[in-house]
Amino acid sequence: MDKKVTYHEQTDVENTLRLRDVLKTLPPFCRDFFRAIEPRTTTKTRISYAYDIRIFFQFLLEQNPVFKDWSMDAFTVDILDQITAIDLEEYEEYLKVYQAGDKTETNGERGLKRKMSSLRSFYAYYFKREMIHTNPTVLVDVPKIHQKSIIRLEADEVALLLDYIEHGGDDLTGQKKVYYEKTKDRDLALVTLLLGTGVRVSECVGLDIEDVDFKNNGIKVTRKGGNEMVVYFGPEVEKALKNYLEVRKNIVPVEGHEHALFYSTQRKRIGVQAVENLVKKYARQVTTTKKITPHKLRSTYGTALYQETGDIYLVADVLGHKDVNTTKKHYAALDDSRRRQAATAVKLRED
Repeated sequence: MDKKVTYHEQTDVENTLRLRDVLKTLPPFCRDFFRAIEPRTTTKTRISYAYDIRIFFQFLLEQNPVFKDWSMDAFTVDILDQITAIDLEEYEEYLKVYQAGDKTETNGERGLKRKMSSLRSFYAYYFKREMIHTNPTVLVDVPKIHQKSIIRLEADEVALLLDYIEHGGDDLTGQKKVYYEKTKDRDLALVTLLLGTGVRVSECVGLDIEDVDFKNNGIKVTRKGGNEMVVYFGPEVEKALKNYLEVRKNIVPVEGHEHALFYSTQRKRIGVQAVENLVKKYARQVTTTKKITPHKLRSTYGTALYQETGDIYLVADVLGHKDVNTTKKHYAALDDSRRRQAATAVKLRED
């Protein structure tokens, strides 16, 4: 019997091949950097670094007059010593809005910070190994991230969402009715799982049927960085999953997708984009003022868990945050029940 290849192993293979293709479009000396960071980074991280660094060199070719007649493979490592802090400040400004072929790309605070952080790591590698003598990236400020209010569903909206998935197609007819009935149990199980465990969408689509343990009501997920962890679920998730598994028994999967927990209508493992689309589709029927994504369902779970337990360390552990400070920044300030008391605590006039 062939060895089972997990979703995450397959994703790593695909990312590795994609990274090799991207490296062909970068200056040859860049390969040393990616070879060095391989043991401590994921394939997804390395792909992101490669795209970010390619934008930097494209900026030099397009915007810096010194390199206007150069080609990408003409860059050697000593070029990095010719770049000044002012060049990098111009690059940071460029990143806010730039053309990539026919497409206009933009970056907000988080995009700018990530791309500048990628460049810092890139420069640090060559500087530490004394292959260059300067590191101007440390002289340029990384954009400050302003915390935004977390968008999440309120308890009544969660109930409305699940009710709509369960009964929203009751009055449909024809092909719409057929499609709704075909996907209802899967979609309800998917959304209930996301809302009831807070797992990431990538962790959800990566689940295999063997990862579900009804004896202990847990699912084995592969977290960011490759670590495996069991996340436990309650009766509502259990019921939704079992109902879906009854439907799943009748699905004949495409070869190579036999182990997937959730299938697309093409009988293949459902993808991240498909889950994002179905969450968006259902959420539109519940709220028009909030842009709800699978990550917002994760935020909904994290917020509810914190408000129920008051245990930020439990929330960090269940959500798979490596640093509890990440959790504190996102969730500790969300319990605004005390803040709401301020509205009635101060009397402006006596009754």
